[in-house]
Amino acid sequence: MAPHEVQFETSANGVESFRVESDKVIYTEDHIESTYVYRDSKVQKADGKITVVPTEKTYNFRTVRAVPRVGLMMVGWGGNNGSTLTASIIANRRNIQWRTKEGVQSPNYYGSVTQASTLKLGVDEKGQDVFIPFSNILPMVHPNDLVLGGWDISAHNLAASMERAKVLEYDLQRQVKDEMEALQPLPSIYYPDYIAANQSDRADNVLPGTKQDHLEKIRKDIRDFKAQHNLDKVIVLWTANTERFSAIIPGVNDSADALLKSIKEGHDEVAPSTVFAVASILEGTPFVNGSPQNTFVPGAIELAEREKVYIGGDDFKSGQTKFKSVMVDFLVSAGIKPIGITSYNHLGNNDGKNLSAPQQFRSKEISKSNVVDDMVAANPILYKKNEHPDHIVVIKYCPAVGDSKRALDEYVSEIFMGGRNTISTYNVCEDSLLASPLILDLAIITELMTRIEYKTEDMTEYAPFHSVLSVLSYMLKAPMVPPGTPVVNALGKQRAAMENIFRACVGLPPQNDMMLEHKAF
Repeated sequence: MAPHEVQFETSANGVESFRVESDKVIYTEDHIESTYVYRDSKVQKADGKITVVPTEKTYNFRTVRAVPRVGLMMVGWGGNNGSTLTASIIANRRNIQWRTKEGVQSPNYYGSVTQASTLKLGVDEKGQDVFIPFSNILPMVHPNDLVLGGWDISAHNLAASMERAKVLEYDLQRQVKDEMEALQPLPSIYYPDYIAANQSDRADNVLPGTKQDHLEKIRKDIRDFKAQHNLDKVIVLWTANTERFSAIIPGVNDSADALLKSIKEGHDEVAPSTVFAVASILEGTPFVNGSPQNTFVPGAIELAEREKVYIGGDDFKSGQTKFKSVMVDFLVSAGIKPIGITSYNHLGNNDGKNLSAPQQFRSKEISKSNVVDDMVAANPILYKKNEHPDHIVVIKYCPAVGDSKRALDEYVSEIFMGGRNTISTYNVCEDSLLASPLILDLAIITELMTRIEYKTEDMTEYAPFHSVLSVLSYMLKAPMVPPGTPVVNALGKQRAAMENIFRACVGLPPQNDMMLEHKAF
């Protein structure tokens, strides 16, 4: 076969898999090994002149082929997202069908990039695009195979939590109730200062003792869960309440050793989510933060780097913010100048209730407001130095709408010759049904990254990627990146980065839409 020729095979589940035939790719029993030339351009500015120098760097990637037995432990397991996701996985495993006024429904994983989207593999002999499921690009764990567990400050079992959340249809709840009743969250950490006072009535399943006691107990919980279910790996993910921001204080949380000392001394500026993150890191377990607070204070990041453990965050990017990252990218790329972005939300679930407190709202406001920064910075024709659109975010709690979140947005832009353009949108979304599939993607891709290593010509051994998993950015409002790395919020760029990294691991070039085969005759 010619280099890069794709050979299709049929996997056990009937879905076509593929094999790349190339001198740049080696399939062993244990690994997929690829050699990849990363091409870029370095720009130099001097004396008013710009010089562009094309660059090349060779990377060798090695991916473990065997998919391990994986556990997903959620902090806030009994919340809307955790209970919804658990019931949905049960429904998918058992292929449960349920009735609504719209008719008979079947389970699916819509909203998950890994499970419900495709990517273009290439073109066939007729010049037609060939697509495969995203999950087929590399071996990935299937959601049905995840072993679920976690913690919650509420003692409700998962069936009672599901009923309280009011997200899923009754006929589905009825059919998964028995299995959900057997699932009980472990006691969690509750520091009243970090979440809204209106959450206190839920806090009947909390850990006693000091912050150091909590750290050790969470570590033990992870070890016990792994042993009890005979797991190869565990991913821990925060899907609990939004916390207030922690103050960054020298000597308290600005270094790994200072943070560990502060936990031992019970310092007030150590958040529950940070204790969970530190516990996970010390257990060699990846931790992903799905809420907007600054869980990863500098000391937590340094600890992850020191222990070579993956971390990622912050805040699930599910509805309004995902749309905003597309809309603003479209406007700025079209040479249209957004000057005012106003976002108004009201929702009635427990997330909305918690966010009605000012300190918790501030955490959310920050994560939702920064989403346009890189797009603005990319166009100095439209925006002068330090110029930025007015950007307002409002969130109100309205119990009557439940989990059905209302999002109203207005984009005011300057257009040709002093004109104005206004785009207004009204988005009604079932909040937990958009967020829950993101939990799957974050867990699945994080686990995959634990099986990928790289090596360059100046390295003697393969090494993991940087501990801060920026590859997760597509799923997160305020994506974390390694120190000194530019933040990318534009949705298309985030998706392309994730896809092209995985393509590189099987020796395929980045996807492009030049379609020269149809343009150059």
